[in-house]
Amino acid sequence: MISRRRFLKTAAATSVLAGTSGLAMPAIAQGKMIKLGYVSPQTGPLAAFAEADKFVIDGFNQAVKSMGLAYEVVVKDSQSNPNRAAEVAKELIVQDEVHLVMVASTPETTNPVSTTCEAEQVPCLSSVAPWQPWFIGQQGNPGDPASWKPFDYAYHFFWGLEDVIAVYTNMWGQLETNRSVAGLFPNDGDGNAWGDKAVGFPPVLDKLGYKLTDPGRYQNLTDDFSAQINAFKQANADIVTGVMIPPDFTTFWNQAKQQGFKPKIASIGKALLFPSTIETVGDAGHNLSSEVWWTPSHPFKSSLTGQSAAEVAAAFTQATGKPWTQPIGFVHALFEVAVDAMKRVGDPSDADAVAEALGKTKLDTLVGPLAWGSDQLPPFAQKNIAKTPLVGGQWRRKDGGGYDLVIVDNKTAPSIPTGGKMELIA
Repeated sequence: MISRRRFLKTAAATSVLAGTSGLAMPAIAQGKMIKLGYVSPQTGPLAAFAEADKFVIDGFNQAVKSMGLAYEVVVKDSQSNPNRAAEVAKELIVQDEVHLVMVASTPETTNPVSTTCEAEQVPCLSSVAPWQPWFIGQQGNPGDPASWKPFDYAYHFFWGLEDVIAVYTNMWGQLETNRSVAGLFPNDGDGNAWGDKAVGFPPVLDKLGYKLTDPGRYQNLTDDFSAQINAFKQANADIVTGVMIPPDFTTFWNQAKQQGFKPKIASIGKALLFPSTIETVGDAGHNLSSEVWWTPSHPFKSSLTGQSAAEVAAAFTQATGKPWTQPIGFVHALFEVAVDAMKRVGDPSDADAVAEALGKTKLDTLVGPLAWGSDQLPPFAQKNIAKTPLVGGQWRRKDGGGYDLVIVDNKTAPSIPTGGKMELIA
């Protein structure tokens, strides 16, 4: 078998020879259309992450057209399935012949796409997954740090577990609790990383004097959390944390209420990012808390359109009639980085040049400044990871209905303004 990457290398060499004999050069070498592939979970239990995709891509197409740039975006749905994500990544590479693959939203989507691109030697830009499950999860032996190797074609930007742990514990520290924490970690890339005894929540919570009750990994789309709820009640847990897909949190929260488990704080990753999840639990959504990656109040602008975060969020609501959602900023930033990198590449079909350009990116984006090679990261991750800021927020019920996401802790990113203080669940 020959990878598409090796085929292109051979074809490029052949075309050079053909050019010397008067034959036509490939269209891409003449500055024609740049093809971007994009994979996200547009259907299935992770679909909330992709709610803004169409809005962002439509805006991107308008922006590049107004700038006189020729881009085509080929979109694929992972269906919230890792196997499907790998399949459509291969389709983008082999059938659609894209020059760069972009992917977003949880390790179940980002990892199989990034791994496929690395194997095919095709550039990949990834986001919306904490960097540890993305980087470590793709290693041949995730349990042996000495064996971890950087990637040649896959690059990622987002925050890390160290950031979300700091944000959560900073929020909890604002309130009086018994420091007993209930952990809900599923058997997936995020859950295994968040609950890991070396790089996840357990060692930090122990160091800070919290007692963690972790009943073990559960399967996504579980319909009965009675065992977990009983364990949490026995531990008298004041705090619930974890990383859950939206339907699982709704199931857990409704069952907790029915079974008389009433924590003072609930800080849940993934599920509580979205207005749609909060609305499904009704009044019980008041003062639920989560990490906050992007809001209209973030002080950043798009390098593509010049729009502020507030302007982009307002445009989304105007176009869709829906509340803004956090992935808007990061999906938009994927396209910002793609255009910036392609501007610095002579031939977009030169995969090595595109990958090198990604790694050298230094760009102010809608989600903040992005740069790879930062010393804020461990040496093994510096080549492939760019960090983004993270703060903490709570959902507050509005008088007229619906919810606002209020930033209540910004110790980890002081440039992002707070809108209130942490409050106990009523």
